[in-house]
Amino acid sequence: MTTLFIADLHLSDHEPTITAGFLAFLQREAVHADALYILGDLFEFWIGDDDPNELHDNIANALSQLHDKGVPCYFIHGNRDFLIGKNFAKRSKMVLLPEESVIDVYGQKMLIMHGDTLCIDDPGYLRFRRYIHNTIIQKIFLSLPLFLRQKIAGKLRRQSKRSNRTKSSLMMDVNPLAVIKALKDHQVIHMIHGHTHRPAIHDMTIGRRLSQRVVLGAWHDNGSVLRIDPGDKIDLASFPL
Repeated sequence: MTTLFIADLHLSDHEPTITAGFLAFLQREAVHADALYILGDLFEFWIGDDDPNELHDNIANALSQLHDKGVPCYFIHGNRDFLIGKNFAKRSKMVLLPEESVIDVYGQKMLIMHGDTLCIDDPGYLRFRRYIHNTIIQKIFLSLPLFLRQKIAGKLRRQSKRSNRTKSSLMMDVNPLAVIKALKDHQVIHMIHGHTHRPAIHDMTIGRRLSQRVVLGAWHDNGSVLRIDPGDKIDLASFPL
């Protein structure tokens, strides 16, 4: 048996191949796992649980079926789908976790998160993040008509793409000091996150302790999954969609 971690699928109506790959992954691999953790950006965008989107229904049904077969699914919000709420979680039978969570994986404590809060060299994004995570702003947005929310979300995505083209590679990656601080704050030596789309396993030494940070890959041309088994074997792999 294994515990599985994925992130950054960015599911949308415009990428049916990724959706088909994810559904196949649930049916062929995740169904045999001890648990599945989704560390954010399952969807390209989310404008509210009340959005009558067939894709959302299909994913909710697939995750619900996974739960019914004995595999729990845990979800941490990403920067794209941070508005996923309790209603969708209930339909999907997912457990919503705090944005920084320490979990036990076969006796090892691991810090899991989406990863965007580690990118502290991008102050503009952090300011924007604080703004959109304001509960009052979120309530106002969710009270707007769906068509207006769709327009706003589309505009924000276009602005984000333009902005990212002008940012340096360093700015869009995690800050090493932020990584060390997070590990020390949570008193762990293992971290798993997504967001940067730079899959890798990083071994490092903090003080005299060996630590490890695993970065999950995005699902573009290939799927990406981290597998951890009871023997502490870690396998970060990609597979064709």
